[in-house]
Amino acid sequence: MIQTEIWVASTLDGSMQPSLFYRASRAGRPLLIGLHTWSHNRFNQIDNMLPWAEKLDFNLLLPEFRGSNLDTNPNCRQACGSEFARQDVKDAIDYVLENGEVDAQNLFLLGLSGGGHMALLMAAFWPELFKAVGASVPITDLRQWAQENKDYRPHVLACCGDSEEEMLERSPMTYAQTIAKANLKIFHGKFDPVVPVHHTIDLYERIGQIDPRASVFLEIFDGGHEIDMQSAMYWLLSQYRGKEVIQVTG
Repeated sequence: MIQTEIWVASTLDGSMQPSLFYRASRAGRPLLIGLHTWSHNRFNQIDNMLPWAEKLDFNLLLPEFRGSNLDTNPNCRQACGSEFARQDVKDAIDYVLENGEVDAQNLFLLGLSGGGHMALLMAAFWPELFKAVGASVPITDLRQWAQENKDYRPHVLACCGDSEEEMLERSPMTYAQTIAKANLKIFHGKFDPVVPVHHTIDLYERIGQIDPRASVFLEIFDGGHEIDMQSAMYWLLSQYRGKEVIQVTG
C-alpha cells in the first residue's frame, strides 16, 4: 500500500491538518482509523496498523489530531482530546469518505493509551459513525490520572491549562451516557503501571448503570500497558463479518 499524506482544513479554525492515508487495492473496502498514543504523532501506529490493513485489504487512516499530548508540543492546548482534536479526526474521516472510495458503513476505530482515550471520546461524540470501536488501556478520567501519575501530570496540566473543568471536558467518563450508544470493546491490562485498570472498570460500570444492555464490552487481560493487536483486530473483524452463535443448553 502506498502512503499518501493528506491535508484537511479544520471545520473549526480553518487550519490545514495532516493525516496519513493508505488506499486499499479495491474500491469500496472498509476503513480502519488508527489513533496515535499520548506522546507521539500520526506516524506512531504505522507498524501496528499497516500490516493488518494490508492483510485485510482495508483502507487505513492515521490522523494527527494536533500532535502529542506533551508540554513540549506548542499546540498541546489543542491536543489531548480537545474540541479541535476531536474535530480533526472527524474532518479527516469525512475527507476520506468523500475522496477515498471507502465503504462508509464499515468504519473501524482503534487506539491505545492516549489513542484509547481519544477513541472513547470519538465514540462519545459520534457513536453511530463507527461500525465498531476498540480502545486499549485508555485514560478515562484526566483529573484522576493527573493525581495518580506524577510523570504525566505536567503534560495533563499543560494541555488542559491547569483547569479541572477542562480535564472533565476531555475525559470519557464525562460522556458515559453517549458512549453507551456505541459498539465498543475496551481492553486493559490487569497490571498496567501507567494507566491503572480501574480507569476502564469505572467507565464500564458507569455505562452498565446507565444502560445494562449497551453494546459495550470489557476484556481485562493478563498484562500491562500494551495492546494485543490480534485480539483487538479479531474483535473488530467479528463486528464486520458477523459470527455464528451457538446456543448453550444445560
